[in-house]
Amino acid sequence: MEKIAIISDIHGNLPALSAVLEDIKNRGIERIFCLGDLIGKGPSSASVVDTVRENCEWVVKGNWDYYVTKEHISKELKWHQNKLGKERLEYMKNLPLYLEFYISGKLVRLFHASPKDLFHRTYITNTLDEKMKLFESPSDLKKPSDIVGYGDIHGAFIDNFKGKSLFNVGSVGNPLEIPQASYAIIEGHYQSEISSPILTSLVRVPYDVEKSIADASATDMPKKTEYIKELKTARYQRHKEEGQWTEID
Repeated sequence: MEKIAIISDIHGNLPALSAVLEDIKNRGIERIFCLGDLIGKGPSSASVVDTVRENCEWVVKGNWDYYVTKEHISKELKWHQNKLGKERLEYMKNLPLYLEFYISGKLVRLFHASPKDLFHRTYITNTLDEKMKLFESPSDLKKPSDIVGYGDIHGAFIDNFKGKSLFNVGSVGNPLEIPQASYAIIEGHYQSEISSPILTSLVRVPYDVEKSIADASATDMPKKTEYIKELKTARYQRHKEEGQWTEID
């Protein structure tokens, strides 16, 4: 049996990532997969990208990772883009949209929001039919998955239905439930197509929120006030830019 840690939505929060990696290490887990949104809203996007590359076996692309590589972007994303540099941006530009593997006889597919679309958002309150869409094959050459894990919504949960298992890993650096980092563990016989026991669990990790707030406060980062409120309250803060509400999270 092998344990795999699955992290997501770090959003430039290095203290939170460090706490999660320490917890993973203490559990003796050596294989880590990351489901994207490495950068922004926090101030340490470059350090987070480097740390993820050093520690994670697989990394998939998140919506923030996609947006920050574009030319015509918001002032907020431009600030993070300037901190990242060309090589890191090229790395994020080339990240895959999903990864898949067998564990204990089940086909697992992991992605940021959907295997086909970075911007398709699915919450625990969505209908069963809407959740079932996440199990669809991303191409005609692949089969539907048995287990799906994703990030994006910053809210961890596990749900089972119609012989399927769906889990969201929550957010390491920008949780929107309680102000603690979140990640998932899946345990079974990795790369085995033979049916055997499998376990999926969620982990909450306290971290130094005040250090993350201090890191953000020491910068001229756009929208740091909203970010700091989110760290303190674990509640999403909507904000305006040039007369429009922004909904990138």
